[in-house]
Amino acid sequence: MGFYIIRRLVSALSVVLATLVATFALFFVAPTDPAGAICGERNCTTQRYQEIKANLHLDEPKVQQFARFVEGIVVGRDFETSGVVQHCSVPCLGFSFKNDQPVTGLLMTRLPVTVSLVLGQAAIVLTVGVAAGAMAARRRGTMGDRMLMSGALLVSAVPYYIVGLLAVLYLTVLHPILPRGGWTPPTHSLWKWFAGLVAPWVVQGLYGCTDYARFARGSMVETLSEDYIRTARAKGLADRTVTYKHALRAGLIPVITIFGLDIAGSLSGAIFTEKLFDLPGLGMLSLDSVNNYDLPLIMGTVLLATIFLVALNLVVDVTYSLIDPRVRLS
Repeated sequence: MGFYIIRRLVSALSVVLATLVATFALFFVAPTDPAGAICGERNCTTQRYQEIKANLHLDEPKVQQFARFVEGIVVGRDFETSGVVQHCSVPCLGFSFKNDQPVTGLLMTRLPVTVSLVLGQAAIVLTVGVAAGAMAARRRGTMGDRMLMSGALLVSAVPYYIVGLLAVLYLTVLHPILPRGGWTPPTHSLWKWFAGLVAPWVVQGLYGCTDYARFARGSMVETLSEDYIRTARAKGLADRTVTYKHALRAGLIPVITIFGLDIAGSLSGAIFTEKLFDLPGLGMLSLDSVNNYDLPLIMGTVLLATIFLVALNLVVDVTYSLIDPRVRLS
C-alpha cells in the first residue's frame, strides 16, 4: 500500500507539472498582449505600456518568465506596482495587476465559499442518491423502482440552469420557502452561513442525486447477482443486512469514482450556481478573470483546479480498498 501511494504521488506531481507548463505556454507563449489589455485602449501611453510590461516581466525571455513563475511557487516573489514593492509569499501563483493582489491570496479568499457550497451539496448527493438507488435495486422491477428511476430520468433530462432558475423563482422569490442565498463566513455567524447556503445546497444537491440514484441502482443490481450475495442469503442472513451491509459496500465502487471526479470538478466549476445565488466563490472569480483578461489569475485557477482533481483521484484510488475487501493494492 505504501509503495502504491508513493507511486501515485509521483504520477500526480508529474501531471501537475505538465499542466503548469502547458498553462504557461498557452497564456504567455501564445500571441497575446496582457500588458495591452491591462493598459486599456483609452489613456494608454507608450510610457505606461512599457512600465506595465516591465512590472509583469513581459520584456524578458519566455524561459526566464517561466523560471520566475516556478521560483515564486517555491520561494516567493516580489512585485512592483506604482513604485510600491509587494511581496508574494509561498506558494506564489503570480500577481493580479487587475486586482493589485497576489493570486494566491485571491484564491484563498474565495476558496471557503466554493468548498462550503460543494461539500454541502455533495452530502445531499451521496446520501439521498445512494439511498434511493439502493432502495430501487432492492425492489427491482416493482412499482417503487420504476417510479424512482422514472423521476430521476425526468429531472436529469432537464438542463440544470432551467431547474436552478425555476427553483430560485418559485422557492425564494414568489414563495420564499428557502432563503435567497448569499455568503456569510461561518466565523461571523454560523446561522447566516447556513441560511445563505441552504438554497444552493438543496437545489444543486437534489438535482445531482438523480444521476447517483441511477448509478447506484445499476451497480447494486449487478452486485446483488454475485455468488457471495447468494451465499449470504443461503446462510439465512436478513435481506436488509445482505443489501445494506454486504452488497452496498461493493456497489459503491463505481459511485465513489464518479463522486471523487464530480467533487473536483465542482470545486473549480460551480460558476452558474455561484452566479445564481450571489456566492463569491472560485467560479465567479474565474469568470471575472476571463472577462478582465487577468492571465496570472486564470493560470492560478487552472493550476488549483488541477491539484484538486489529481488529489481527489488519489483519494478515490486509496479508498477502494477500504470500501471493498476484495480490492487490495500492492
